[in-house]
Amino acid sequence: MTSESFEPVKAPSRRTALATVGAAGLAVALTACSSSDDSSSDTSGSTSTAGSTTAQGDAGGTELAKTTDIPEGGGKIFASQGVVVTQPTAGTYKAFSSKCTHQGCAVSSISNGVIVCPCHQSEFSVTDGSVKKGPATQALPAEQISVSGTSITLA
Repeated sequence: MTSESFEPVKAPSRRTALATVGAAGLAVALTACSSSDDSSSDTSGSTSTAGSTTAQGDAGGTELAKTTDIPEGGGKIFASQGVVVTQPTAGTYKAFSSKCTHQGCAVSSISNGVIVCPCHQSEFSVTDGSVKKGPATQALPAEQISVSGTSITLA
């Protein structure tokens, strides 16, 4: 019998181990920050699946909702489309980006005439998207919608 000499297996360096742990942590953080949520929020806090109610509108855009779905003085968030639709006064519909201008978080609720960002509690007007309470300093960008009969369509 011959005896083979065994060479010790080198353990990964400390730098390699830390880099691996850091990469795994980054992957977990990115996964947690990404959202594949297709739900939409309304002022009552209930959710509905936006994907099941979307259809092609007359203008070739995506139908977001019926006018009766948007409460007067409030609105509804369409997370998968990245838009908030509001009805500041009866029969007047506005749309804004659902991405907060402070640090890019998605707004999460609408109450008392304001659109609220959950990350740092910035508040935006349902009337024109202007900042009502910081830390955000810029208004929510307007989005193009069209209202035809009872249908609200994202242009």
